[in-house]
Order: sequence, then C-alpha cells, then structure tokens
Amino acid sequence: MNTRRTFLKATGATVAATATYGAESKAAQTTYKGPHQMPVNVTLLSIKNTDGTETLGVKTADGVIDVRHAKKLLNLSAPESLEELLKEGNSAGLAKLIASVAAGQAKSALLDEQSIKHGRLFRNPSKIICIGLNYKRHAKEVGMAEPRVPILFNKYNNSLAAHNSVINLPPREIAYKFDYETELLVVIGKPARNVSEERALDYVAGYCTSNDFSARDLQLELPSVQWMIGKTLDGFAPIGPYFVSSDRVGDPNNLTLETRVNGELRQSSNTSDFIFNVQQMVSYISRFWTLEPGDIILTGTPQGVILGMPKDKQVWLKAGDEIVCSIEKLGDLRFTLA
Repeated sequence: MNTRRTFLKATGATVAATATYGAESKAAQTTYKGPHQMPVNVTLLSIKNTDGTETLGVKTADGVIDVRHAKKLLNLSAPESLEELLKEGNSAGLAKLIASVAAGQAKSALLDEQSIKHGRLFRNPSKIICIGLNYKRHAKEVGMAEPRVPILFNKYNNSLAAHNSVINLPPREIAYKFDYETELLVVIGKPARNVSEERALDYVAGYCTSNDFSARDLQLELPSVQWMIGKTLDGFAPIGPYFVSSDRVGDPNNLTLETRVNGELRQSSNTSDFIFNVQQMVSYISRFWTLEPGDIILTGTPQGVILGMPKDKQVWLKAGDEIVCSIEKLGDLRFTLA
C-alpha cells in the first residue's frame, strides 16, 4: 500500500538520481577530448585549498594563477590538477587561460605565492619508480660497485607529500636512522614503451625537486635488505615546490643539486655525475612497463648522505630538523620532521 512516506522516499530517490546523472553528464561534457599535448613553457604548482582540495596553480611574473578560480571567471576549459593536465593533455586549454589572465582578465584569480599553502603535485600516479645507486661519487662513498644496469625499486602513493610538509617519524622501536636524498624527479608526459635512448626525452613532460627520504635501519639492517620498506613510510616522498616543463629546463643531465639540514650544506653535486642519465633510465624502464602520463621517476641521490659518512660521524635526522633540497631551475623543496 502506497503511503505519503513511501511516495516522498521514491520522489527523493528520483530527484537524487536525476541530480547525480546531471552532474555525471556535465562532467562527461567538460572532459577534454582533443589532441594530447604535453605542457610547454610553464612552471606549475599545487594549491591546497581551504576545502581540502588540491588544485593547479601557474607561477607567473605577476603572481600565481589559481586555475580553478580563473576558469570559472573566464568560462574556459582547463585542467584543474597537474595529473589531469598530463593524462588528458589539454595543454592548449591551459595556455589559453594563462594568456587571458596575462591580458588583464580574471585579475582576482592572481594570488601572492607567499599566501599559498602548497598541495601535493602528484596524488595518484600509476607508477612511482626509483633508481638506486645512480651517482658515481655516491657509489664510492658507500663502498659499492657501480651497477651495470639501473637498480629499480618503488614507492607508493602514501609516501607522496607536498612542499613545506611535515614528515611524522615513526616510533624509535620502528626506525631511527633517518637520512635525506635529494633527487631529480622525471615526469612522464605521454605513453612510452620500448623507447630508444635517442627519443627518450621526447616522452618527458618536465621535472621537479624531490627527496627519497629513507630509514636506513629498515632498508639495510633487517634480516634481509629491504629497500622498499625503508623508503615507503607515510610522507617519505616530498616533491615540489614546482613542476617545470622540459623546455624550460633544457639538459637534465647538467643540473646542480644541494641539500641543507638546519642551514648546513650536506650535499652538493651535479646530475652530470649520473651513472645512468635520464635518457638511459627512461629507455631502460620502458622495456619492462609502459610508462604512462603522470608516472614519476626518482633518479637517485648524489654523495653526501649520512649513510656515506664514517660510523662515528653518522648523526641521523630527528624531529625538529628542517631539510631544504635545491635543484637548479626547479626551486627549493622544504620539509620538516616531527
């Protein structure tokens, strides 16, 4: 028997379903369907909004463009995150938005970078691939032979963290030998499978500063070597502050890297000391998996890590320490420990 209550329930369900369908249809209509293009001539960041979302920002001479705000003001189609930009390939839409703001439109979408809380540049890449022992002087300092092929391991999405983030260290009984590893991050921009070294850079969208933060006791002092366990705790892959497109970086195999702990210089090197350069790494990895847009590769760290110091000089990182990771043309990544 139908009652007023059942009628209202049925009506409410219908309205909800219609609203959901309408939202899904609108989303489908706004999904970019044009040619896939990698970003060019841009420096991008992620904005952590007050509603908890993490959306795209564009660093310009006039300030940071809040892409989500600007696209609403301009009624333009543009990606709202770096991963959306890389996967959908709507570089033209982003370029049109940037040009419109530069022409004086949507001025309220320009933010002072100092007022921004940074979000994660990457939240859900299909692959986070890491290269171990990839600098000649680093291999020498830890007393290991240079590898004959790239050493591959992985991190998981739980390890991804933003610029200016806080890494909450586990209890001492879990781990206490914490170490920094400033690394060039390679960002894939289009599908790559069995690519040659000569063509490998054609598949790279850009680069970031990153840190392969490590717990050396978990990595090296368990009953067997456990690189993955020692490098994948929560927040152990801070990345930022920027994604810089490949054309703005130029040669990735000649970039200066530095690490400072509480203001003290610890690492100072150059990617010219790579054992395997970026072309070799991308080509080698693509033999085993198809690299997809938005996949990221941490390319190894140079000499100067705590692990490479004499045992009596190894003072491991602790709560309260501030780490600053600098890579030429890519900016300074900062994070603290707690």
